[in-house]
Amino acid sequence: MPPASEPRWKCQSFRVGNMKSVCGAVGLIGQNWAMLFASGGFRVKLYDIEQQQITDALDNIRQGTKLLEQSGSLRGSLSAEQQLSRITGCSTLQEAIEGAMHIQECVPEDLGLKRKVFAQLDGLIGDDVVLSSSTSTLLPSKLFAGLAHVKQCIVAHPVNPPYHVPLVELVPHPETAPATVDRTHTLMQKIGQSPVRVLREVDGFVLNRLQYAVIGEAWRLVQEGVVSPSDLDLVMSHGLGLRYAFIGPLETMHLNAEGMLSYCDRYGESIKRVLETFGPIPDFSRATVEKVHQTMCEKVPDDPEHLAARRKWRDECLIRLAALKSQMQSQ
Repeated sequence: MPPASEPRWKCQSFRVGNMKSVCGAVGLIGQNWAMLFASGGFRVKLYDIEQQQITDALDNIRQGTKLLEQSGSLRGSLSAEQQLSRITGCSTLQEAIEGAMHIQECVPEDLGLKRKVFAQLDGLIGDDVVLSSSTSTLLPSKLFAGLAHVKQCIVAHPVNPPYHVPLVELVPHPETAPATVDRTHTLMQKIGQSPVRVLREVDGFVLNRLQYAVIGEAWRLVQEGVVSPSDLDLVMSHGLGLRYAFIGPLETMHLNAEGMLSYCDRYGESIKRVLETFGPIPDFSRATVEKVHQTMCEKVPDDPEHLAARRKWRDECLIRLAALKSQMQSQ
């Protein structure tokens, strides 16, 4: 067990040419980051206070990278072996961050833990290192408060699973330097991700605010008996989700009339009328939770084997969708 004063966190670092960077955690998100950085040609080091975590992560990464190559879905121009040769473990934090230019933290979504990690890193880095968090909801102003290197701090929030869903939200602290945002944006593009700039911090950022809005109304519709849980999911997977996989809601509006002005003139009042009927924030009551859970388990039992199989199927779908999107964009 680590000393009580030592934060339980993991770290990875990567290098391309003269550039070396670091990210934290060897769980699912950390492993995906490692694979992404390696696919871009970076050298990656994994660090954990528990050596077994590093060993397990390296095994998972090797297995996953090989399977991706076998299926023709490996990202980047390097072979699986070339990418794997760029990922190694290290025994100390100092070794992991030595010469680093970018640090990507991926520890659990606990503000106290993350602040402790960044405080430790803040005392070890120089003025040319980017400190980046993978948090999905924590505000940069709270996460990076009091750090000496706050101008070098930013959130780079990936979408699960990051290897198959390329979006990354870049969310600056109010004092983050524009150069930090630009540099992180360039790095994300280098590894094949699709970064978006969130111009100022807001709770939940952009993706989760949209996602939670959908979840909230979906929950109300099921709870109020308007639609069954299974049919609710069909509305998204066989309706909205199909076009949203290629164009966003604003372009959808633009195309569903003779441009955005025409759309708002035609449908604006109807949209406002429906929005006024939206109910309060759901309380996620036990009765509705059990109802939805039962429906989900009829489709996908919640034991580890069935859940893993369904996630694998989901990832295979995302791989094929990514290939189609790439093909369509090249036309």
